Amino acid sequence: MATNESYNFVFKVVLIGESGVGKSNLLSRFTKNEFAHDSRTTIGVEFSTRTVQVDNFTIKAQIWDTAGLERYRAITSAYYRGAVGALLVYDISKHLTYESVERWLKELFDHADPHIVVMLVGNKRDLDTLRTVPTEEAKDFAEKKGLMFMETSALDSTNVEAAFNEVLSAIHKKVASREVTRGSISAVTLSSQMGPVGEAQEGRSCCSRS
Repeated sequence: MATNESYNFVFKVVLIGESGVGKSNLLSRFTKNEFAHDSRTTIGVEFSTRTVQVDNFTIKAQIWDTAGLERYRAITSAYYRGAVGALLVYDISKHLTYESVERWLKELFDHADPHIVVMLVGNKRDLDTLRTVPTEEAKDFAEKKGLMFMETSALDSTNVEAAFNEVLSAIHKKVASREVTRGSISAVTLSSQMGPVGEAQEGRSCCSRS
């Protein structure tokens, strides 16, 4: 991809949810079209970027991954700062990861912008025979909470593109319709304002793989 690519917006999207639900693989599937069967937990916040076309606009999605910090309750407000979208991920075959969704939602709304676009994501749809979380139950929960909802499989790519693109599209609609407050819009970077500082180096922002 050319380094001098032009884009209209940069949207920061965070991945949250329990350890082991497949957040890192959702990130690598969307940004690099890769899946690591033996992926180890990464310590330290990471992000990757991918530029996509949404509603005839070019959007640079900056996707952040908790990278193992969720196990230590070590995610700080800095992780959420500037985020305009979030994917709250659980594993459809592990009910405990779904039970913690409410706690993650509370943390998200405690730290993030009130206008943030949130999608509840039931990952590992390829493990349907081991399913412990019924689709309808999760869908109903999402509707009650005003969240978007989708089931994905990072393993076989099912709905990964769709999940991220729907979130990016919903963010763009909010920005375009000026629903977002002035303070929130400053979290969305316009390419015309991008200088060397805005062009953060892609990849890890701190700490190394353990």
